[in-house]
Amino acid sequence: MFRKNTSHRQSSLFGIESQLSEAKLKKLKKSKEYDFYRLVFCQINEGDFSVLYSDASSRPNAPVNSLVASIILMYRNNWTTEALFDRIDFDLLTRTALGLDTLDETPFCPATFFNFQNRLLSHFVQTGRNLIESVFDSLTQAQLKTLKIKTAIQRSDSFMAMSNIRSYSRTQLLIEMLIRLHRILSDDDKKRFNDILSPYIQQSSGQYIYDLERGSIPHEQEKLAQLYHRLYEALKDRYKEVEVFRIFERVYTEHFTVVDETITLRDSKELDGSTLQSPDDIDATYRKKRTEHYKGQSVNVTETANPDNALELISDVTVRSNNTDDSTILNDRLEPLVEKTPDLEELHTDGAYGSEANDEKMEALEIRHVQTAVRGKKAGVAMEIEEVCEGDYTVTCPKQTVPSQKTKTRYKACFDTEICEHCPLNERCPAKQQSDERVYYFDRSDYLLGKRNRNIKDLPTERRKLRPNVEATVKEFTKPFNHKGKLRVRGLFKTMIYAHAMAISINFGRVWRYLGENPEYFALRMLVFCILDGLFGRMTENCRNQYWKLNIRDKSRRWPTSRWNSNRAA
Repeated sequence: MFRKNTSHRQSSLFGIESQLSEAKLKKLKKSKEYDFYRLVFCQINEGDFSVLYSDASSRPNAPVNSLVASIILMYRNNWTTEALFDRIDFDLLTRTALGLDTLDETPFCPATFFNFQNRLLSHFVQTGRNLIESVFDSLTQAQLKTLKIKTAIQRSDSFMAMSNIRSYSRTQLLIEMLIRLHRILSDDDKKRFNDILSPYIQQSSGQYIYDLERGSIPHEQEKLAQLYHRLYEALKDRYKEVEVFRIFERVYTEHFTVVDETITLRDSKELDGSTLQSPDDIDATYRKKRTEHYKGQSVNVTETANPDNALELISDVTVRSNNTDDSTILNDRLEPLVEKTPDLEELHTDGAYGSEANDEKMEALEIRHVQTAVRGKKAGVAMEIEEVCEGDYTVTCPKQTVPSQKTKTRYKACFDTEICEHCPLNERCPAKQQSDERVYYFDRSDYLLGKRNRNIKDLPTERRKLRPNVEATVKEFTKPFNHKGKLRVRGLFKTMIYAHAMAISINFGRVWRYLGENPEYFALRMLVFCILDGLFGRMTENCRNQYWKLNIRDKSRRWPTSRWNSNRAA
C-alpha cells in the first residue's frame, strides 16, 4: 500500500535540533546537505511512485523520498551501498539531507533499498518509463522556471559509460557460458552431460584459456561448436524459460550457424558491436572510438548555454547502447527536448551529430543546428545554396551565381561554360559538363547540409565557442568512474539510474553554489515551504516565522522587507 512520507515536516520535540547548540545548529542550517533536503528531498513527487505498490490495504511502503534521495546521494558521493548505510546510520549531515530528525530512526533496510530498485526496473520493462528520469525532469523544470534560466540556446555532447564487466575473448566467453549453464542444470542433466562438460567445469574459464596454446584455439572452437549444438538441441525445451539458458541460446545463435545439419563457427567479421560482451551485462555493446575500446553504454547530455544566464543547468539526459550513432540519439531526443524547453532555437554540437534526418527535423522544429566541426571529406569546390523562396534557390561557386531549375526529382544549376573553362578549380568542380553548359545537381538535403555548415559562421564571435564548455559537464559525470573508466554498476537500466541521479546532483550543486554567491536569492530556500503549504508563491506566517528563526543572526540573508510587505498586502 502506498503512503507519502510527511513525517519530516514535523520536527521532533527531542530531535537533533534540540540536542545541538545554537552555533552548531546554525552551521547545520547553512550546510549543503540541509539545502539538499530543501531543494531536492522536499521536491520529490512521491505520487509518481505509487504505481510501484499495491492498491490493496496492506503494510505501507518505506518512504519513497528517502529511497530516491539516497540513490542520488550514493552516486553523487561515489559511495558503495554499504557506505551509504553507514552514512545514514552515523553521519548527521547525511541524515539531515534525508529529513531524519532523530538519531535512532532508519528509514529503510538494505533489502528494501534493493527491492525498490527492482521495482523501478520492472516498471521500466513494462511501461518504458524511468521514474528517476521523471524526478529529474520535474526538479529541472522547477529550477529553470524559478531561476529564470533562458533555454533558447543549448549544447549537447556524449560520453562512454563502460560497464563494470570483465573483458572476455571469444573462446573464453564460450567456455564461461558452459560453466554457467552447468550450474543451473538438474542433477540428472549434470550426470547426463558430465563426460562432455567435465573438462570445462573443473576450473575457471580464464584458467582454461591460460593452458591453451595459440595454435590449438581453432580446434578448440570446433569442439565447442559441436558441444553447443548438442546441448542446445537437448535442453531447449526444458530450460527455455531460464534466464541463463536464454543467454546461452543468444551466444549459440550469435557465434554459430547451422548449414545442412552442419554446425560451424561464424567468421569474426560477421560479429558486430551488439554481440554479447559478457553474461553479467546482456545490455553492454562494443564500440571502438579512435584507438579506444569500449564495452557498455553511451550517455548523451544536453544543457542550457545562453551567455546571458547566470548559471547553466542540464536539461536532458539519455542513455543508449554505445554503438548507437550520436546523430541517431539526437534525432530521437529532439521532440522530448522541445517539449521540455519549447523556446529552444539554437543547438550546439560537434560534428558527430549531423545527418540528413536531423537537418529535416530541425527545420521542421525551427532549430538552428550549430556544429563546431563537420563530418566527412572537405569538398573540392564549395557550392553555396541559398533559398530565395520555397522551391527556388540560387547556387554560388567561387566564380559565379546562377538560379536553380526544377527537374523531375531534384534541382539543377547551369553555369556559364566560358567562365568555367578559365576557372583554376575546374578539375575539382562537382558541376559536370553537359553539351553546351556545365550543370550541378542537388536536392533539398544538400541545401540543408550547406546551411548547417554555414550556421556557425553566421553567429556573433562570442557565440561560436559555446559548445566546448559542455566538456566540463561530461567531466562531472565521469569523475566517479574508476581508473579504467568503468562505472560501479552494470546494465542499461542501472546506467540510466546513474545518469539521471548524477544530473540531479550536478544541477543541485550549481544551484547551491549560485545561491551562496547571490544572497539576494537566498529567499528561494523558502520556496519549499510555499509548495508544501500549497500556496505556490505566498509565504504563510508560519513560513515567515521559521525563516526569521533560522536566519535572525545573518542580516544579509533576511527576507527583504519590501518584498514581504508586498506579498502580505497581496
